[in-house]
Amino acid sequence: MAFIDSLIGTAGQWVSSSDPKATLLQPLKWLKKTGSYAAVNRIIGMAIPFAPRNHFSVEELRPGYVKARVRLKGNKNHFGSLYAGAYFLVAEIPGGVLTLFDLGPAYTPILKEMTLEFLQPANSDVTVEFELPPEAVAAILADADATGRAKFTLEGILRDEEGNHVATSIAHYRVRMKGFKPQD
Repeated sequence: MAFIDSLIGTAGQWVSSSDPKATLLQPLKWLKKTGSYAAVNRIIGMAIPFAPRNHFSVEELRPGYVKARVRLKGNKNHFGSLYAGAYFLVAEIPGGVLTLFDLGPAYTPILKEMTLEFLQPANSDVTVEFELPPEAVAAILADADATGRAKFTLEGILRDEEGNHVATSIAHYRVRMKGFKPQD
């Protein structure tokens, strides 16, 4: 795990120093941005092989923010819309991504509970965005550093390619600090 932890730390620094709005008009900045997202998605694939097999990807990542996508291709259900498991995939993994990249590899994210409310079928790729304000990150860190663990909740609005709100997720996470030893 030390190798993965090192990769997470390096990729986090690389991503946070890249310009999320870089285009091909700025080729070096664009290359850094696309390379950093490729690295993040590769790390996710190493940790959770199910994710790339099912066409999950992080599309944007910066401190306190993640945007992820799951593709319709390969994830259709029996009537041609997005399979329910794919909704869960795109709604769950970003919480771990935020935790790892905002708190660092010394903290392990654990999903405790997640609910998903389906509003309408998605007949396209689906995206979700999550944000953790700096004060929430600071509170999670303070709690985890003091007690070895901290709780937080993320609510996501899942949207199809036309921007329609197709589902809402509520995920309850816990992070644990690796190697925590309570002070006497």
